[in-house]
Amino acid sequence: MQSIKERTYAIEDAFLSQYACKSKDTLGRDREEEPCVMRTEFQRDRDRIIYCKSFRRLKNKTQVFFSPEGDHYITRLTHTLDVSQIARSIARTLSLNEDLAEAIALGHDLGHTPFGHSGERILDKLVPSGFKHNEQSVRVVEVLEKDGRGLNLTKEVKDGILNHPKSGAPATLEGKCVSYADRVAYINHDLDDAIRAGILTENDVPKSVKKVLGNTSKERINTAISSIYRNSAGKSFVKMESEVEEASERLRSFMFERVYLSPTAKSEEEKAERMLTETYIYFVNNPEKLPHSYLKFLDKFSKEQVVCDYISSMTDRYAVYTFNKIFVPKGWTFIDESN
Repeated sequence: MQSIKERTYAIEDAFLSQYACKSKDTLGRDREEEPCVMRTEFQRDRDRIIYCKSFRRLKNKTQVFFSPEGDHYITRLTHTLDVSQIARSIARTLSLNEDLAEAIALGHDLGHTPFGHSGERILDKLVPSGFKHNEQSVRVVEVLEKDGRGLNLTKEVKDGILNHPKSGAPATLEGKCVSYADRVAYINHDLDDAIRAGILTENDVPKSVKKVLGNTSKERINTAISSIYRNSAGKSFVKMESEVEEASERLRSFMFERVYLSPTAKSEEEKAERMLTETYIYFVNNPEKLPHSYLKFLDKFSKEQVVCDYISSMTDRYAVYTFNKIFVPKGWTFIDESN
């Protein structure tokens, strides 16, 4: 009788593109493990990522706006879920491996800092070896998770996580799907947040962009996915049509000018920089004050790297809490001696 996993293999052989990364062809893991009788290796990776601590912390990490009070702003977790959905949609239209695309998407931002890309820029200046969130995401799944054992993910998933930025070169087409999905998701949903926050209005979006991509987030995402399908179906690459790609880049440039690097955003970044800098210096000078779960890494890695690991793992709220705990004086309780 054919097992569930074998049935999945048969379905992939029958329906996936010749350019897809099929589950049975995985390059495997750094440490060999007993195979699961039901799940493919990429399905196992997806499950490991969803149940890890770093994934849970994404719900309280900023996407764009620091510690937003409203209920509907995008967080790093909702962004990750958006990327996963868009990546799966692209992979499905191109007959690629949805399980692999989903696993990469769910893990692509595990190493992101508190306070969004501002936190990334700040740590990059502080840490001697520099900081990139995609590299830190790989470090999370290889070293930091599960008390230092890591998640032992497949090579294909780790490659996709490492290479998801625009500058990356993923080894699989599924990894390329995630790279596009990440850009499509953050540009459109960050725009929605900026409009919700009153920083922009729909009328501020360049008409040349709306003419090509559409007037709403839903239309623009659909345009991107459709463009990739028209340009890439049955081919050995994943790429948008040039007109849609150029319009997307114009929208991205618009967002950097009007939102990401706006005076409002930069003023908050200055506050975050002072806070993270003081916290970083404190722990580098007092590494024994690190939580027990990080102290053991000092035997293998420099104190600067371990402090970076700790700070980058923090949620926005926990970073503020830690700073206050270290640097803000506690109030005194006075005894009333008048009685």
